Amino acid sequence: MSMTKAHEREIGGHPAGLYVLFFVELWERFSYYGMRAILTLFLATAAVGENPGMGWSNAETLAFYGWYTMLVYVASIPGGLLADKFLGAKKAVMVGGLLLCAGHITLAFPSLTAFYAGLGLIIAGVGCLKPNISTMVGGLYKQGDDRRDKGFYIFYIGINLGAFFGAIAVGAVAKYYGWHWGFGLAGIGMFIGQIVYMFGLKYLEGTGEFIGTGSEKDQEAMRRPLTKVEKDRMLVMFLSFLLIIVFWGAFEQAGGLMSLYTDQKTDLNLMGFEVPAAWFQSVNAFFIITLGTSVGGFWYWWKKSGKEGSSLFKMAVGLIIMGWGFFFMTMATMEVEEVNGEVLQKASMIWLVLAYLFHTIGELCASPVALSFITKLAPVKYASLMMGTYFAATGFGNKLAGSLGVLAQSAGEFEIFTGIAVFCTLFGVIVIAMLKPLKRLTHGAEDSTEEELVAH
Repeated sequence: MSMTKAHEREIGGHPAGLYVLFFVELWERFSYYGMRAILTLFLATAAVGENPGMGWSNAETLAFYGWYTMLVYVASIPGGLLADKFLGAKKAVMVGGLLLCAGHITLAFPSLTAFYAGLGLIIAGVGCLKPNISTMVGGLYKQGDDRRDKGFYIFYIGINLGAFFGAIAVGAVAKYYGWHWGFGLAGIGMFIGQIVYMFGLKYLEGTGEFIGTGSEKDQEAMRRPLTKVEKDRMLVMFLSFLLIIVFWGAFEQAGGLMSLYTDQKTDLNLMGFEVPAAWFQSVNAFFIITLGTSVGGFWYWWKKSGKEGSSLFKMAVGLIIMGWGFFFMTMATMEVEEVNGEVLQKASMIWLVLAYLFHTIGELCASPVALSFITKLAPVKYASLMMGTYFAATGFGNKLAGSLGVLAQSAGEFEIFTGIAVFCTLFGVIVIAMLKPLKRLTHGAEDSTEEELVAH
């Protein structure tokens, strides 16, 4: 009787390696979103007092936040190339984890040099880890294995559990013990994730290995010119990148402008308890965990009913719903009373919760299908480049979010929140109006039946 090899073991009908990657990503997202939850608050807090911050203006803070979050996503391009050309996904994730541990721990030291060095290490670390750990999840399953979508959903839950608890734990520690203790806790979370990965490597044998540049036949196929169908699909992809930039340019106000608005202009008193502003960064993850299956189930029913169920349609609807969330932020601005920069009356926190609810529903409509859409349309020889471009588009959306936050400091929050809501609605409606010609350019790339991962 033969013993089952470690990398062949299964737990709950899935490869044991899935749960290794689940906990690695949970702790990595704990550290990343925990740190992100307090980053803008730390930058904008006065440099004097019991828990001093950097003392930056809101405009300086939001501009910096835009550049930082853009670089985090754009770093996925060199991170993916590093894995493809030299290391393989498994070693790239190891390198990324080590860089992240170093980066988060460096942030725990109260000096300007440590601050910039820590963020630089985190950018490089996320760039190595983010695109490659997802590749490893897919690599756990053979081609055509119908468990793969469910495996990605389990992995997706890990991401959001980490984001939820990271914002709660790091936000509380930063508020009551100091910013750098918060950054330190984020570092401890990443250290735990790295230990899990190192001890779990035996369950990942054969996954994410470096396979070289391929055979001469494969390389020859890469050199052939694009066909008319491939060129049309590339055109649709680039148009979809515009939608992605707009979506994340609005959505990522959460960690920037909305975070500062929460801290400075929202009444955080809840029955005598002062809710830490950073805790609101966990609301999105909470709604994803609780509503993900319901939203996915709705779209599955919608498609089975014979109604429009293309990825572009879902992305456009998601953009519109997410945009409507900013109307609640408009309502919040109407409650605030200010005189000469001094806030006399703050807004109710219910507007923030409702905004995050609509943002999450929009995300669940758009985000899970966007990545799948790119993989369906990208020509084989440009698959890695298009994936990197997708993450770059997400990064440019983050930069746009920071720029809009800066603009709000002069134009006004009412104008920016309302403008985002109206623009997202109009842009989504335009995409829906153009749906038929855009679908023709995909040449049936989505004709095969697909059950979205959150419906499983």
